[in-house]
Amino acid sequence: MSDDRLYFRQLLSGRDFAADDPVAAQMVNFSYAIGDRTEGVAVVVDPAYDVTGLFDLLDQDDMRCVGVLATHYHPDHVGGSLMGYPIQGVAEVLERVSVPVHVQRAEAPWVVRATEISEGDLAQHDSGDVVKVGDIDIELVHTPGHTPGSQCFAVAGRLVSGDTLFLDGCGRTDLPGGDPEQMYESLTTRLARFGDDTLLYPGHLYSPEPSATMGETRRRNYVFRLKTPEQWLTMFGS
Repeated sequence: MSDDRLYFRQLLSGRDFAADDPVAAQMVNFSYAIGDRTEGVAVVVDPAYDVTGLFDLLDQDDMRCVGVLATHYHPDHVGGSLMGYPIQGVAEVLERVSVPVHVQRAEAPWVVRATEISEGDLAQHDSGDVVKVGDIDIELVHTPGHTPGSQCFAVAGRLVSGDTLFLDGCGRTDLPGGDPEQMYESLTTRLARFGDDTLLYPGHLYSPEPSATMGETRRRNYVFRLKTPEQWLTMFGS
């Protein structure tokens, strides 16, 4: 598979789509479109706020949505109610196209509650499963901690990390389903196999740059300065 065949777009809410939504602009979520240019098919990662706008961007690139990858259940990533503010998401995607919503098995009940889609709409996975989009392989990596079924997506030297890991910091562990011990294990063990040249693409724009190598992230991100579980729990434990 050549890089010319890989379709990969990082899309910032409040700028690239949902430009008139003040909540989207404040939350600075990233959605991603990943697919096969040759076959014209793509999956959308964390479609929230403006489903029509995301589909318009795919249409402009002559790409067709064949699935959704959900990093985790929070409404700013998959839609639902965010403290009473309604956010579009996977439910609105399914109104347009009948496609699977790929989640880690542990996240399935949380996604159903947040979005009110049915369990039958979900493709439930285990860590290491691969979703094939055309000729593009996307590996699903279970990284619990922010939520029980948080997952990252590895494709062609890139890691889409949702709220597991940002360029600066990591996802909160004090929200429902969060677990600081699991987060430490995810960051130090489950993501350890991704080399320093891997490009990290996070779930929010919480730093000046939208992406960085894992090597740069490990050098500058304070979460990697905590070398033992005890140090970690002193900072992040409840």
